[in-house]
Amino acid sequence: MTEPYTPRVVPLLDQRSAALPTPAAAFTSDTRRAADGLLLDTRQRPLRDLRISVTDRCNFRCNYCMPKEIFDKNYSYLPHAALLSFEEITRIAKVFVAHGVQKIRLTGGEPLLRKNIERLIEQLSALRTLEGRALDLTLTTNGSLLARKARALKAAGLQRVTVSLDGLDDAIFRSMNDVDFPVADVLTGIEAARDAGLGPIKINMVVKRGTNEHQILPMARRFMGTGMVLRFIEYMDVGVTNGWRMNEVLPSSEVVKLIHTELPLVQLEPSQPGETAERWGYANAAGQHDQAAGEIGVISSVTQAFCGDCNRARLSTEGKLFLCLFASQGYDLRSLVRADAADADLTSAVAHIWAGRADRYSELRSAMAPDAGSGRRRVEMSYIGG
Repeated sequence: MTEPYTPRVVPLLDQRSAALPTPAAAFTSDTRRAADGLLLDTRQRPLRDLRISVTDRCNFRCNYCMPKEIFDKNYSYLPHAALLSFEEITRIAKVFVAHGVQKIRLTGGEPLLRKNIERLIEQLSALRTLEGRALDLTLTTNGSLLARKARALKAAGLQRVTVSLDGLDDAIFRSMNDVDFPVADVLTGIEAARDAGLGPIKINMVVKRGTNEHQILPMARRFMGTGMVLRFIEYMDVGVTNGWRMNEVLPSSEVVKLIHTELPLVQLEPSQPGETAERWGYANAAGQHDQAAGEIGVISSVTQAFCGDCNRARLSTEGKLFLCLFASQGYDLRSLVRADAADADLTSAVAHIWAGRADRYSELRSAMAPDAGSGRRRVEMSYIGG
């Protein structure tokens, strides 16, 4: 039986102005916290991964992220003066590294739209972990500008890239990005990134039931044996402007089952704690992982919660710290930085914020009311990055 059509309700909300207060204990002499690399939240999760959004702008209008009816020519983006400068970002990032962060991912919007992004990459690439190692420094992009920027990004110190690609069929791809951008240009960008040494490259495909699920097998065939890791992501309820509905989610279990019918898979162990993607390797005739064929990943952001070992924090483009991708408010770090707060104050603020973290939205999702009636104002994907 066909499910009855439910019209989308797309609230017009601006969540960028909301901010949570920094715990006062962060600035009290007897409760101040220094950085020791042992920071844990209320669920004993360490801080290891920082996602930094460098712009709220994008040149695509993907309907699951920045639908054109909302992000049109009249949409009010953040003014340049509101954005964190590269020096401010680097200062904040240094504090996070002191608390144990080992990986930084630059996101957007589309991060390659940020002018002179290479300068920021140079600054971040100079940071070192507590063990003295270079950070795992990566960037997520839609690939539209990658062909012209790949070599400069590598020269600046970027290690690898993740490219969003929701299908190989040109008509489907143009429809999903909603600006008529050809898939061939993204594929050219991916090859330019590989030639520049920005690897291993990951390819992210958001799977939306009724839109691009027939692209799953072509994508698996295309990237098998290339050394690139293709990851299938369940269509997520991030923000409110995408009009998310559960019946448009294709569970990762179905994706794996579909691929396995043609290209046998074997499950692999996680590569590191807090990894969001479940790994599946292409199998050889003996049923073992064929290293040359490579692997895929599935990110079950809706059907299988991975809150339990989530070690990620997110910094918005104007300096708000979000503790969950599905959060509704962040903590304003920019005000501390621009008030010339001492490094010790900024360090203590981050420590107290993370130590109070209890977020587990995905685990609670099934008990929540439907989005239209829940009143929950989650931050937008285009604003905070993936």
